[in-house]
Amino acid sequence: MNSQHRHTYAESGVDILVEEEAIRALTSHFIAKKKGSGSPINIKGAYAGLLDMGGFILGFTTDGVGSKVLIATEMGNWRTIGIDCMAMNVNDLYAMGLEPIAFVDYLAMETVEPSIADQIGQGLAKGAEIANVSILGGETASLPDIIRGFDLAGSCVGIAAKEKLVTGQKIEEGDAIVGIPSTGIHSNGLTLARKLLAKYSLYKRYGNMERTLGEELLVPTRIYSEVLDISKNCEVHGMAHITGGGLLNLTRITRLGFNLSDPLAPQEIFKMIQAEGVNVEEMFKTFNMGMGFAIIAPENEVTRIKSLSDGARQVGTISNRGIQIQYNGSRIEIAK
Repeated sequence: MNSQHRHTYAESGVDILVEEEAIRALTSHFIAKKKGSGSPINIKGAYAGLLDMGGFILGFTTDGVGSKVLIATEMGNWRTIGIDCMAMNVNDLYAMGLEPIAFVDYLAMETVEPSIADQIGQGLAKGAEIANVSILGGETASLPDIIRGFDLAGSCVGIAAKEKLVTGQKIEEGDAIVGIPSTGIHSNGLTLARKLLAKYSLYKRYGNMERTLGEELLVPTRIYSEVLDISKNCEVHGMAHITGGGLLNLTRITRLGFNLSDPLAPQEIFKMIQAEGVNVEEMFKTFNMGMGFAIIAPENEVTRIKSLSDGARQVGTISNRGIQIQYNGSRIEIAK
């Protein structure tokens, strides 16, 4: 353990709070609003942009793979990052009870490499199959003066009956928090992880890992398609996709607090990162720490939710203050 210095996500070049400030600065100019059918629905912290289409809602998301593409390039394996791109978009739709229906991709490359594009396409196709989404095409751009390597992003549209939209407004104190496991680091926090783990070989196994470090970092983001059945068949008060910002994503859906008395166990990759000098609070504010999705529901719905999602279990309850976690025998408070 590096006890001389404690590393943070912001120090690695990604400051979540500055990003939020930039988003506020950008969106403050978005004052033109369509009237009538297709008018926007403004919900603070929403995981998707929403349009009111009368009896149903259309939701839109856009997201990318981030610096995970650098790991793929170093490993010479681009077959799974398309799954990540799909997952980062559809999981945000699932968090609002929206069914993803169509996706478009954006691939910007320093130099167009058909063999790389082919592997990326394989992953996008696999992700679309898992999520039951149509890929309508997209855009491939050659940008040698702007891009170094390549960047992969996409956008997705989803739909839900108006009464089935999940906003978090029904969350109340005492509700259960059901965590669904992640498959590892997913596509968040890689900038910090890469810098801390740069001294290790991507081609070797460490600790109790079943894969090499590079393979572990490339495990694709889990696509939580089962959440559609959960939101349709169970009483769900709120849902959260745990991405960049870690457990702070929970604060997007309610002003109430979260008491995680029995969190899911983080995978070995998170233990390896933490050992490089990242304190526990920063870990939970940066990474999913083993929980990629959270469902907030009445206690009497927990058993049914668990039966519909592999590995899901209750990890805590809604409280009246902040985010508190019981972890390794200590009580931790996650402050924004």
